[in-house]
Amino acid sequence: MRAKISYVITAAVLVFYFALVGSRGVMLIEAGTPLTVALGVAVLILPVIGVWFLWKNTQFVRRANQLAAELDAEGGLPVDELRRTPSGRIDRDSADEVFARRKAEAEAAPDDWRSWFRLAVAYQDARDTPRARKAMQRAIALHDHQRVETA
Repeated sequence: MRAKISYVITAAVLVFYFALVGSRGVMLIEAGTPLTVALGVAVLILPVIGVWFLWKNTQFVRRANQLAAELDAEGGLPVDELRRTPSGRIDRDSADEVFARRKAEAEAAPDDWRSWFRLAVAYQDARDTPRARKAMQRAIALHDHQRVETA
């Protein structure tokens, strides 16, 4: 729940920032000189890119949460079996062991979105966020493809 609250607060701050920057871009364009118009257009590009990025990221998080809810309803969410250090951090060797199992599971069933979801969780536990995101994107794509086939 704390992560969701942090995400919403961060998104709200970004939207405020985008509005502020966008208003400055409009002010520059309204000044009407060729230089201020060019700068205003350049300034407006930043919030457009930022809004697009925030939208895509929000869609990704929403879809990943939907998959988690579906997997939870099936009783297939990965169990937290990782050893922890006294400070509460995940033990690296433990994460590597679970990762090896999850990778083998995904390789054995490459078209199963559930195995890719669990692999994404294992990547995240191993602190490999880029690969975790790619594995989750694969899980989402496979889930969507399976849903279209059954419809």
